[in-house]
Amino acid sequence: MIKSVTEYRVLYAHTDKMGVVNNVRYLEYFEAGRNDFLRKLGFPYTELEKINTGLPVIEAHLNFISSAKYDDVISINTFLNKLPTVRFTIDYEIYCGEMLIVTGYTVHAFVNLEKMKPVRPPEIFMEILKQSF
Repeated sequence: MIKSVTEYRVLYAHTDKMGVVNNVRYLEYFEAGRNDFLRKLGFPYTELEKINTGLPVIEAHLNFISSAKYDDVISINTFLNKLPTVRFTIDYEIYCGEMLIVTGYTVHAFVNLEKMKPVRPPEIFMEILKQSF
């Protein structure tokens, strides 16, 4: 398993009239965690794009336990539990302080960006992952 933690301060624009984070924002927080995860691995998403590879989200699931509010600092925990194949799952836990507020996952596929067809994970990316497992 590989894990990274990303801290994020909730913006006023991400909340509703009651000051509570709008539920769709959590998918953005998942994306922030995922991008930070790849960056910390040493292979940011921009490097995948340079080799004509994309990682579209093909499925997403969220479990809402509680909520964050404006100006809260949340921790986005991002996990990769097994090495990718053409498809793979990234798991998330979002905490507000010590309280777990959201869990979920996204499923991704490696695709050729020009043809938008599934491809195997790039070898260089897999080597970096194998070193981290």
